[in-house]
Amino acid sequence: MNQAAQYIRRELAIRLVRAFDAGTLREEIDGIPVKLRPKDKASSRCCVYHDRAVLKYRLMALLGYSIEDETDEAKTLASYLDDVVSEVSEGRDPYAKLDHKLSPLSVCGPACSGCPDAKVVVTDNCRGCFARPCMYNCPKKAVAVVGGRSVIDQDLCIKCGRCVSVCPYNAIVKTTVPCEDACPVGAIKKNEFGIAQIDFNRCIYCGKCFGACPFGAVMERSQLVEILLAMKRGEKVVAMIAPAAARQFPGKIEQLLTACVKAGFSGVMEVALGAELTTRHETMEFIERMEKDPKTIMATSCCPAWVNLAAKHIPESIDKISSTPSPMVFARELVKDKDPGALTVFVGPCIAKRSEARRKDVDFVLSFEELGAILAARNVDVMSCEPYPVERPAEASARNYCRSCGVTEAVLGEATSHIPDFKLNAKQISGIDKKSVNMIRLHMLGKLPANFLEVMACAGGCEHGPCALK
Repeated sequence: MNQAAQYIRRELAIRLVRAFDAGTLREEIDGIPVKLRPKDKASSRCCVYHDRAVLKYRLMALLGYSIEDETDEAKTLASYLDDVVSEVSEGRDPYAKLDHKLSPLSVCGPACSGCPDAKVVVTDNCRGCFARPCMYNCPKKAVAVVGGRSVIDQDLCIKCGRCVSVCPYNAIVKTTVPCEDACPVGAIKKNEFGIAQIDFNRCIYCGKCFGACPFGAVMERSQLVEILLAMKRGEKVVAMIAPAAARQFPGKIEQLLTACVKAGFSGVMEVALGAELTTRHETMEFIERMEKDPKTIMATSCCPAWVNLAAKHIPESIDKISSTPSPMVFARELVKDKDPGALTVFVGPCIAKRSEARRKDVDFVLSFEELGAILAARNVDVMSCEPYPVERPAEASARNYCRSCGVTEAVLGEATSHIPDFKLNAKQISGIDKKSVNMIRLHMLGKLPANFLEVMACAGGCEHGPCALK
């Protein structure tokens, strides 16, 4: 995780919330980059003005704008803020204001370093050893020893890394483009100017590039200001807290619920209550599918990045994914059943949830980082809060949904409560990468034995999502 970029994101969000609460955001927002990067302080990039430009684009993303669609570089942040306020007041959706309306991600060109292409290179540690393992193990004869040192012909090299692994001096290294290397579906590449660009037709919004970029050039489009405006208007705004929150914030989940109310939310609920419904429905769906065809396989549906992956890259697997709604969707239904006019805000560590929310009529999504910024800006200490008086706590198995194998364990527990001798041949994909995508394909084709497949885009589960605090 890029801790420097994370720190800047939090700092900007906290300043934005504080200025909003003070009623001075319009007057202050264009000055925030200057305050954070004054002339007499060292810059992170080539100069202080470059730093300020990147900070401006970060604030632009916090306002919900896609940087790729900027048409006027001279347009002020105050003007962008005016546009958001105007569209909200007119009942229009600010999040859909630009061409990339369905994309929760944006790439900031000025922040991108234009990393050199990935290649295998020989360092000064090379001893030109007599054994020549690099040369003799290269399948393409791309390595030669010239002047007592190994040299790689980049036109012949296929970047297999065999020379890297056999060099006794660790003198050969394979360089990468971090965002491209992290993307499991090849959705991010450099354009003709050497700047990273996302192909949104391929992107599954897993957030791997977001976490991998050392320069923080990949940014998340926020709905923070829209939520603050809804709170200011006095609308009922309900925070739906994802199970992963228990491992991200101090104290107990009930204390966090109270903290959210103190921070301005009209109501709160655990998304784990929705996970209970997901477990019951998914279990019954699985049993019904097995009764129809014992040789089939059913994959879980709660990870939106995985569902996006299937839809865009493994379309033949779509009918094998459970049709059961995710815990977020069930949580929304629980909120709407009590108050149809309430605005629902899913709070979690996931970027892909923003794309799912658009499809499933969840009004807003906040990341854990953004919730943390609201709590910090409004001086709400979770540890000092009394537990929220919940009607009943969510089941332990539902609260465990945020961890790899959590869904499997919940479904198994539910199934055995109905069928004592129930057998589940379950497999788990913990983290989507280039290798696991191929594993998923094999499972979907029935070439690997399993009847239940749990897929989590993030290794270890949702609690390790791209917008996690820890």
